[in-house]
Amino acid sequence: MNVKIIADSACDLPYSFLKEKNILFLPLMIHLDENDYEDFVTIEPKQVYDAMRNGKVPKTSQANPLKIKELFTKLAEENVPSIYIAFSSQLSGTYQTAMMIRNEVLEQYPDFQLTIIDSKCASLGLGLIVKKAIELAEQNIPYSQLVDMISTYCAHMEHIFTVDDLEFLARGGRLSKTSAFVGGLLNIKPLLHVEDGKLIPIEKIRGRKKVYKRMLELMEERGEDLQNQIIGISHGDDEQAALELKALIEEHFGCKHFFITEIGGAIGAHAGPGTLALFFLNKQMEQ
Repeated sequence: MNVKIIADSACDLPYSFLKEKNILFLPLMIHLDENDYEDFVTIEPKQVYDAMRNGKVPKTSQANPLKIKELFTKLAEENVPSIYIAFSSQLSGTYQTAMMIRNEVLEQYPDFQLTIIDSKCASLGLGLIVKKAIELAEQNIPYSQLVDMISTYCAHMEHIFTVDDLEFLARGGRLSKTSAFVGGLLNIKPLLHVEDGKLIPIEKIRGRKKVYKRMLELMEERGEDLQNQIIGISHGDDEQAALELKALIEEHFGCKHFFITEIGGAIGAHAGPGTLALFFLNKQMEQ
């Protein structure tokens, strides 16, 4: 592979997978109990969820600019063509910071090929794109074509998810207070999606079974050739819910290819325990 793929921890791919595939990694930061942690590296997602269940409010921040500069400079010195697929610019400042640092590095190394893609995706929606980017890069596709293909995948990735409490998203600024429209009514589950990189509420539904049913309906409305895709499911420390949703998708659509993972601490600190998210393409991509 003659192109390096860079991801940040908002992709929610397991850290072991990132290392196995030699994906260069920029962890977002988590502040908890007066300590700073690197997402997935020095703090596990469950630690974040357990803290939230105990009433603590973890804070997050973008990837460390010094680490971004260090990574980009190293790649530039080695003159390795690279592509950084970044967490949505609507949800984090990491993309803007990376662009600024890229420009600084290019002043010193003008021949360095580094493209930063604003994925406008999050969690395993971003993760599936990173996973596909590695597969494409291994095919030695020309650099400009590879960038175009990854950007196209980003544009067609659907995110449908539910959270136990929208207050977590509103508190962290990932959702406007006016959009956090669900009150404290018992067993009301908000359903949201990502539109142009932003979190947008769709509707509110009473009860988990009805949430599952509506997620399948939206999947049927928006998806294309679902049986031949990898379907992504991520969860906020609720693997049982992820497996229940997987079984329903298998039964309803005949899908056989799944990637299930836990939502990392950086996104989980805003979405909260019990979050369940579904990812798929709304258009079949050419390989």
